[in-house]
Amino acid sequence: MKLRTIFLTFLVLFGSQLFAQKNIDPTPEDINDAKKLREKFPKNDVAVLKSSEVISFDLNKTEAKVIVHSELNEQLMNINHRADIRKYEFYDSESEVKTFSLKYRNDKSAAFPVKDEMYKDNDLFYNDARVKYITIDFPVQGYSYNYQVKKQYNDVKYFTSLYFNDEYPVLEKQFSITVPDWLSVELKEFNFEGNTIKKSKSIHPSSKATTYTYSMENVPAYFEEQNAPGRSYLYPHVLVIAKSFKNKDNDVTLFNSTADLYKWYKSLIGQMKDDSSFFKEKVAELTATAKTDEEKIKNIYYWVQDNIRYIAFEDGIAGFKPDESQNVFNKRYGDCKGMGNLIKQMLTLAGFDARLTWIGTKHIAYDYTTPSLAVDNHMICTLFFKGKKYFLDGTEKFNSFGEHAERIQNKEVMIENGDQFLIEKVPSVASEFNKEIFKANLKITDGELQGTCSRIFAGESRTQLLYRISTLKNNQKEEVLERYLTEGDKNIKVQNIKNSDLKNRDQKLTMDYDIAVSNRVSDFDNDMYIDLEYMNEYKNFELKDRKTDYEFDYKTNYESNVSLAIPAGYKITKLPENLVINEPNFAVSVQFVQSNSELICKKNFVFKNGVIKANEMDKWNSFVKNLQATYNQQIILSKI
Repeated sequence: MKLRTIFLTFLVLFGSQLFAQKNIDPTPEDINDAKKLREKFPKNDVAVLKSSEVISFDLNKTEAKVIVHSELNEQLMNINHRADIRKYEFYDSESEVKTFSLKYRNDKSAAFPVKDEMYKDNDLFYNDARVKYITIDFPVQGYSYNYQVKKQYNDVKYFTSLYFNDEYPVLEKQFSITVPDWLSVELKEFNFEGNTIKKSKSIHPSSKATTYTYSMENVPAYFEEQNAPGRSYLYPHVLVIAKSFKNKDNDVTLFNSTADLYKWYKSLIGQMKDDSSFFKEKVAELTATAKTDEEKIKNIYYWVQDNIRYIAFEDGIAGFKPDESQNVFNKRYGDCKGMGNLIKQMLTLAGFDARLTWIGTKHIAYDYTTPSLAVDNHMICTLFFKGKKYFLDGTEKFNSFGEHAERIQNKEVMIENGDQFLIEKVPSVASEFNKEIFKANLKITDGELQGTCSRIFAGESRTQLLYRISTLKNNQKEEVLERYLTEGDKNIKVQNIKNSDLKNRDQKLTMDYDIAVSNRVSDFDNDMYIDLEYMNEYKNFELKDRKTDYEFDYKTNYESNVSLAIPAGYKITKLPENLVINEPNFAVSVQFVQSNSELICKKNFVFKNGVIKANEMDKWNSFVKNLQATYNQQIILSKI
């Protein structure tokens, strides 16, 4: 009897599993749809068939805050043979994830564990950001799940944007935003041009709430390309700007104008309790031997760069409120806000006019005409000195006083000015400012190219190299420098390296060294074949299938002059052709100049604006092929 019961139970369970399996397996139509989607999106394993996000607002009357409710529902389909992906949702002290679920197509819960962890990143030390995530297994093509997230933002200020694009292609994307009559919201649209986005607006007769609906079909996935512009430049999205609301018959202003944004920032600054007594002795030490005010400023600015470790962190409101200067000084680390505040307080103690300054880096498309927390992501210090404004960024190691990193050049800043504020722009420099010059004087000795080389680095070419070297241990520096100068080519040997002060950021960085290059010279009968292009600058810099602009770290200007002494009894009988291209964002020339005694190869690569635009990629890639052909040609010397 017992065995019979067990057997019947097994049949019931097995039968129910078969029934459940039948209800979750893809149909022939699903498989066919998945195959078509795979052809349409060959680089993606998963597609979102439909994504719908519903946004609504509520009022916390006690704390006088507007709450945001977001409900996201998505249908996910595997369009490859099988796939494993993660779905995740971030939250922090200003938000909560109320629901995070995954279900089979038959609405039964999928038994994948949901994990909840502190979010970790190389650039983040401690923050209150957490992430809930689930690892999803799609066993066969056409398999689908239903994914749902309900999230609450406890303060509308932190709910800033809605993007149509996702990390997976979306066949149908819809946002529905219902704004009650007691709340004033601006929906600011970006990058809608060139995209077919439908919009509608309806007013509910009873509640007088207004619902705005946006929908878009066939939304491509985010481009997974390095050195791409920030997503606010690329993808259609809506900024949600809560301007004001009514609470108990009172009008409460949020971010109705830039002045309101500054007022809120200033309220955070007002909560700080800086105590300069902790670093009074250090400031006195740094300024005691300085002969000029500029030297005092440099000593303080460079000390912060050298001694305060940059570690980005957020802790609730500390994502926008700087840490007190004495805390950063004592801990010897801080984020951009803490470092900017320490520079301000140390300079103020030394008798200078220094002020906190908010800025959105190059990664962000907006300016301060848009009053939103999405506008800026960085803080620096502005020094008012001898009628000029100097923008000091403590996070930029080895930046010289008066120089600015590419990521903040030409960007608007908001400078504290009592109850008012100042809007300025960080100056921009031409590529010439960052010039790198390479020179080599070579001759042919014992079948090798031998001679002397020199390199000069200025601006950001100097800053970046100094920073790379500074991160190395002393016993590694010589080895790494050799590898850098030879580019890891075993045929190139360098020795007798002499360089300028690797800690001095106020002068150009210079390097002089001896070089020997093997396997670049060969003799056949009366001819000598020489491969002079051992550096191969930008030879492999082809940007295939690129969809977005390629952004360099800075405006690059590289000049190379390689001279080769022509051996006695030989003359030049063949040279590669000169190569020149001049486009709005880049100009390159490779030229060969000859005389009876020497050959000079002159090269210049100028990326005028630090970018190769997407619409220039074909021209750039075509040029690179020509460049490769030039590099692959040998110089022929023949006996006279």
